[in-house]
Amino acid sequence: MIVIKVPDSTPGIVSKYSLNDEQALLAKVRYNRLIDIFTGVTCYSLQNHLRTTAPDMGQVETDEIYVGVDKKGTHYIFPIQAKGGKDKLGIIQIEQDIAVCAHKFPLLVCRPIATQFMQEDVIAMFEFEEADNGVGIALEKHYKLVPPEEVTEADLENYRNR
Repeated sequence: MIVIKVPDSTPGIVSKYSLNDEQALLAKVRYNRLIDIFTGVTCYSLQNHLRTTAPDMGQVETDEIYVGVDKKGTHYIFPIQAKGGKDKLGIIQIEQDIAVCAHKFPLLVCRPIATQFMQEDVIAMFEFEEADNGVGIALEKHYKLVPPEEVTEADLENYRNR
């Protein structure tokens, strides 16, 4: 996949002491507004580690919840699953996120997202959709947080021409 360079807005002190776990990943996603960039919606972190129940599922946990609004005024709910290190994402978590959103936020458009650290400091982001045959990946993008001077004119021209 093509890697998109994003100027790193993570505060230096946070970068200095971050680990390679899901909390570090969520911090980088938040400070760099990667949910906004990935979805094209203005987003705000609502809550971390939402523990609640979903009908017919029992207790579930979502790593972070964002709310957002687009240029038409549509409101969205973005349940985020984050995986750092060697952790693997399970589709069951996404299905639980969808069920929680339907139950707790029935008037908002649910757009479940997963994010994961990859090699070479790349952050992969996935958006999921429900279809007749189950939940699947609707969109995948890869981002690399870089010092601003590493986003070259050639990079900008390539992004503009896609």
